[in-house]
Amino acid sequence: MASNPIYELYAQLRDYQPKIWRRFQVANNITMARLGYILMTLFEMQANHLFRIEVPFRENLIMALRKRLGDSEYNKLFADDPFNETEENGIFEIITEDTYLYRDEDEKVYDITEHKLKHVITVPDSRLVFFYDFGDNWIVDVTLERIFEDDNLPGRFLPRVLEGEGYGIIEDCGGVGGLEKLAKAFKKKKGEEYNMYREWLGVDDLDLNHFDINDMNFRLLKVPRIYSDIYERNMEPTERSMDILERKYLKPRKGVN
Repeated sequence: MASNPIYELYAQLRDYQPKIWRRFQVANNITMARLGYILMTLFEMQANHLFRIEVPFRENLIMALRKRLGDSEYNKLFADDPFNETEENGIFEIITEDTYLYRDEDEKVYDITEHKLKHVITVPDSRLVFFYDFGDNWIVDVTLERIFEDDNLPGRFLPRVLEGEGYGIIEDCGGVGGLEKLAKAFKKKKGEEYNMYREWLGVDDLDLNHFDINDMNFRLLKVPRIYSDIYERNMEPTERSMDILERKYLKPRKGVN
């Protein structure tokens, strides 16, 4: 039996076409950090870089009130915009000694390992934004679509992905622009750029439209735990963990392993 309400979320890689997206479910009591590890797994991010989650607190609050009251009643009650003092964005990160090094002293950062998802977004249509690798600047937009309970869904089956399209990112390729160039080169399958990418990735063929939902659901039950050890405990992956991360449990196939 699922012991907690379930959040169903929609996530999409920003600014990339064709769309790379996932619809997935998690228990609402996971930490914000665990949500980050789940998103990394869903979009083929390999825990090589820093990440953070930003939550538009003020926008989510106003959206929730408008849904509850209706636009007309909301405008009557809050014509003077009483939410100016409400924190606009909440920033959630792994806290380190460098967290405040390049920030204003009054800028608040929440410990992403301490705060639970259910306390951060609470109503459908609430949004948050996931950032990974501040150099390549990968951004994933996430929306809470619904909250429900299901006594027939054991908690051990969560997280799980319901549907999606597209492979995900390629680490250190230069962000969205680099991913577009890479996809174009592998589609063309000839030329200097293709040869460069083929040598770099060690594959002759790459299908960025490929998405294996069964494999992803297997990985969702394994990989976030490995990422938690990497980020929160500074632990190197074990040999068994590396086999999972590198998909050595699969037979050789076309694409990226």
